[in-house]
Amino acid sequence: MSDKTKIADLPVFDMADYLDDEEKIAQYLTLIMQEDEPALLTAALGDVARARGMTQLARQCGLARESLYRSLAPGGNPSYATVSRVMRALGLQLTAQPAA
Repeated sequence: MSDKTKIADLPVFDMADYLDDEEKIAQYLTLIMQEDEPALLTAALGDVARARGMTQLARQCGLARESLYRSLAPGGNPSYATVSRVMRALGLQLTAQPAA
């Protein structure tokens, strides 16, 4: 008998399931931004958008839902204006601080 777990039996991990308050969202995005990887930030913003509700967030940003999905999807390349609008709609702000 085999005690091995099949990959198909593992639960699907979705970061959006854990982003249920502003503090967690801010900490998550702060850690992601420290990686200095634009694609990772795009994916993280997509996680947050799904956690908050893509339709509601798109409405708050003044963007079409489909446009926001495309911008924050893997391979998406959102403009700074889009990132800024999403952050503002989330009640967050981008800040600069001296590098360690």
